[in-house]
Amino acid sequence: MQTSRTPDHEPAPSPADGAGPSSADRSLAGRTALVTGAASGIGLACARALAAAGAHVHIVDKSAEAAERLAGELGATAWVVDLSDPEVVETLPADVDIVVNNAGLQHIAPVHAFPPERFTLIQRVMVETPFRILRRTLPGMYERGWGRVVNISSVHGLRASPYKAAYVTAKHALEGLSKVVALEAAEHGVTSNCVSPGYVRTPLVENQIAAQALTHGISQEEVVGKVMLERSAVKSLIEPADVADAVLWLCGPRTGHITGTSLSMDGGWTAN
Repeated sequence: MQTSRTPDHEPAPSPADGAGPSSADRSLAGRTALVTGAASGIGLACARALAAAGAHVHIVDKSAEAAERLAGELGATAWVVDLSDPEVVETLPADVDIVVNNAGLQHIAPVHAFPPERFTLIQRVMVETPFRILRRTLPGMYERGWGRVVNISSVHGLRASPYKAAYVTAKHALEGLSKVVALEAAEHGVTSNCVSPGYVRTPLVENQIAAQALTHGISQEEVVGKVMLERSAVKSLIEPADVADAVLWLCGPRTGHITGTSLSMDGGWTAN
């Protein structure tokens, strides 16, 4: 099922790259963005940041109520789809300037006990679907000579942790896909980058905190400080809005030479 809301007015014509509107917080006026997993967590923060900067946002999420509510709040368009079915990508808009591949899920188990169907599902949502979205949206960006691809990766796209075989595999693959797109898209004025945070205060992470506290028989505070952030120099969770600010910066002016990279927001984890 897909549902949509039409904004009260059509977006203004796209500004030239680097020219931008006079107000810095409207630097994306006239642009169109597609954000997956946009109804909660990092995706929600990204949708709000992009909309505040003037972009018309396509909110892609499987939660109809949350997506429609956010669309109403932002004057955005909601697309209620389940990205575990890659074919639904063909129902999403192709004519967008910005793609934020954010949707994801987690499963924790040792490799020998990891359910194969769960491994396959995670690759489908977090690797195949971003590939299909980019395959569909890049031609329009190339034609217009401007585009921004931001893939929400993770410190687990750069480092591994035990018991997260599917998630670590998917994030490493997303990093690779992002680099290939960067090389192919450069001549067309399109950049492709990853933002790779450590643990972010999202429903997915908060569920992990509760589960690990129960498993290890320790408090949730100890899970955060002694388990999750053991390898991080900064001993606090990242806020979704901080990740969204990084995404917004990569989509803004004067970032045309930043491509094929992974912006680490891991509190020093990868410095170890």
